[in-house]
Amino acid sequence: MAEVRGPRAERERAPVDPHAGVKVFADYRGEVRAECEVLVIGSGPSGAVVAKELAEAGRDVILLEEGPPFGKKDFRQEAGESMSRMLREGGMRTTRGHTFIPTMQAIALGGGSVMNSAICARSPGWVFEKWSAHTGTTGLTREALDRHYDRVEAFLGVEPTATAVLGRRNLLFKQGCDALGLSSEPTFRNVRGCQGSGECFTGCRHGAKKSMDVSYVPAAIRAGARVFSSVRADRLLMKGRRAVGVRGRVVEPFTGREGHEAVFQAGMVVLAAGCMATPLLLLRSGVGNGSGYVGRELQLHPGLAVMAVFPERIDPWAGATQGYHSLHFLEEGMKLEVLWSPPAVLAARFPGMGHDLQQHFRDYDRMAPFDVIIAAERSRGSVRLRRGSLEPDIRFDLDQRDVDRLQRGLGHLSDICWAAGAEAVMPGLYGVPDLLKSREDAEVLRRMELKARHTITAGNHAFGTARMSHRPADGVVDEWGRCHDLDNVYVADTSIFPGSPAVNPMLTCMALADRIALGIAARW
Repeated sequence: MAEVRGPRAERERAPVDPHAGVKVFADYRGEVRAECEVLVIGSGPSGAVVAKELAEAGRDVILLEEGPPFGKKDFRQEAGESMSRMLREGGMRTTRGHTFIPTMQAIALGGGSVMNSAICARSPGWVFEKWSAHTGTTGLTREALDRHYDRVEAFLGVEPTATAVLGRRNLLFKQGCDALGLSSEPTFRNVRGCQGSGECFTGCRHGAKKSMDVSYVPAAIRAGARVFSSVRADRLLMKGRRAVGVRGRVVEPFTGREGHEAVFQAGMVVLAAGCMATPLLLLRSGVGNGSGYVGRELQLHPGLAVMAVFPERIDPWAGATQGYHSLHFLEEGMKLEVLWSPPAVLAARFPGMGHDLQQHFRDYDRMAPFDVIIAAERSRGSVRLRRGSLEPDIRFDLDQRDVDRLQRGLGHLSDICWAAGAEAVMPGLYGVPDLLKSREDAEVLRRMELKARHTITAGNHAFGTARMSHRPADGVVDEWGRCHDLDNVYVADTSIFPGSPAVNPMLTCMALADRIALGIAARW
C-alpha cells in the first residue's frame, strides 16, 4: 500500500500538544469571570482526577491551577534554575520547629506529579485500619479502595520498573537486599517508554512520565472541562453553608506578580490544592473549621540518605530515578529505597572543603544514594496563615521516637551498602566521620545518640491538615470528602489523610480522589 501523503497525513504525524486548550497567562487581557457547575482548585494528582471524572460524567467543570504548564522544552536540567521555576518559594520552603525540614511543593500544571519520581504504591490494608481506629473512618478500607486503585493504574499504565532501565544504582540496591535476605522489588511507576535518564526531578524531557498535565488534564479537556492556569484562588465566596464560587487573581509565572482579578461562580467547589494550600484557603475564607482541625495534624515522611561509595565506576546518573525499594520493614514504619536527584542537589551534602571536596566530586561516578523514609507517627505539625504573606507558616516537630526510627533505618541502609560491595559509606550526619570505611566503623550509626539536629532531613510527602473523620468534631471532611460544616465543598488531596499512608502518597491520593469524584457523580 502506498504511503499516505498530504496535509492530513502530516497533521496525523505531528505531535499532539497535551496542553492544547489550557488557558495561560498571556490569554488574560482583563478581569477573568466564568461560571460552572463544579470548580476544582488544584491540578495535581487529586484535582486532575476529579476534573476528568466529573467532566466525563457530564458535569460542566472548571479546573484552576496557580502555576503554568511546562512542556518538554521548558524543563531545565540545572537544579537551581529548575527549582526556582517549578517549586513553591523557589524550592526553599521549610518547616520550623526544633529542627528545619525542607519540603517541596510544585507550582505547575500537574502539580507534584511533574517533578516526583512517578512512584505508584498501594497502601496496605492495615493503614486503613489505623485510620479507622484514629478517626472512625470504618467505611474506608483497602477493599473499598481497590477498584479505584485499579482504575487509576489502568488509566496511567502503571507497571513495575523495567529491568532494562534500572541501571547499576538500582541493581546494586537489589543485590544488597538479596545478600541480606531482605525482600525488595522494582517500584511501580506511571511511565511509558522510560529511558532511564534519571531526570524525574527536573521534569521528563522524554515525555515518558505520565504526570497529570499529560494524562488526566488532557482527558478532562477532551470531556469538556475548561482549564485556567496562572490563576490563584484566594477566598471562597459563601452564602450560608454553601459556596457559590471563588475569588482570586491572575498570577504571572515565575515572578508571582498579581494581575487581574478572577471570579468564578460555581455550584460546587472541590479543594485539591495540596495539604499546604487547602487549609490556608479555608482559613482565609473563615469556613469549614468547626472542629478546629483545619491546618492541624500536619504529618510528613521524614527521610535520611546515605551515599554508598563503590570500588568501581557505576555511573549513578544512568537508570530510573527511584527504580527499586524494599518494603521489608514497612510495618515497623520504614521504607528503604534508591534515590537520585540532580548532581548539584546531592553534592550540596558533600563534606569538606578545597581538595577534600574536590575528591568527592572526582568519585561521583562511583557513588549511589540510598534512603529511608519513615511514618513519623509520633510527630505532628501545623499549617497556619503567615502574616503579610500568602505562603504558609509551617511548623513540624520531629519526635525523638521517630528520630530513633530513622536511626534504625540508617543501620539497615548501611548493611545494604556493605552487602552490595561498597568500600565506604558517606553518612552525612553531624558528629560522625565523613567517610565510614568498614562495616565495623559503620556501627557508629547504630551506637550514636542521634538527635534531630544532627540530621539533614527532608520531608516531601505531606498530609493530614484537613483530615477525614466519621464525627464532625474529629475532623474536617467525611469519608466521601465533603466538608462537615458545608453543603457543597469537598476536599480531595492528601490533607484528608487521617495518618500516614506508609508508602508514597500519590497513588492513594488519586484513588481517594477517584472515589470522591464517582461519589459526587452518583449523588448529583
